[in-house]
Amino acid sequence: MAEGLIDNTGAAVTVELDNADPISSYTVRLADGTPVGRADFVDPPGAATERIFFHTEVDQEFGGRGLAGLLVREALADSIRKNLTVVPVCPLFARHLRTHGDEFVAAGGVYRRATPTDIALVTRATRSGA
Repeated sequence: MAEGLIDNTGAAVTVELDNADPISSYTVRLADGTPVGRADFVDPPGAATERIFFHTEVDQEFGGRGLAGLLVREALADSIRKNLTVVPVCPLFARHLRTHGDEFVAAGGVYRRATPTDIALVTRATRSGA
């Protein structure tokens, strides 16, 4: 869990990993523990070195506080710590890596473009997890 994070309003928040099957998430929570956003991902079966990020959202009433950016940065930092290759299907992750990909790689991160197989895996996971 990432603690000591501060959003754009100066409020303390945390980001924690919530493992589930088939869809896991990084969840951003307010200081009181209330979840207000998440970045969803799937880990491909048999590929313990990859993580496919496919959806990020923050509750509308908490928009503009930089929480989505915190989620993306913490998820990417955790991916570096775990030696995972990031596969950005989520437009927010893809945009972040287009802009900051060199920094991510310089910090030890690895990412690759999504393939049709990745998209099919996400589609199956969201259908079975619904």
